[in-house]
Amino acid sequence: MWRIWLLFDPRRVLVALATFLFVLAILIHFILLGTPKYNWIGGASAAPATTSQLSPMPAATGSAGQS
Repeated sequence: MWRIWLLFDPRRVLVALATFLFVLAILIHFILLGTPKYNWIGGASAAPATTSQLSPMPAATGSAGQS
């Protein structure tokens, strides 16, 4: 495995890998921003409100933790 670094310069490989991963991350984020479900910049008005479907918690009864 160490002979691969005799063919390729490690600094250039690491710079190329970091550049590729950065471009890939930016691409994935822009794809997600293009969808209505995962657009976190659009604000609350862009996302459908799902909190109205939640029911409130029942009131606590009893003496939990007291003797």
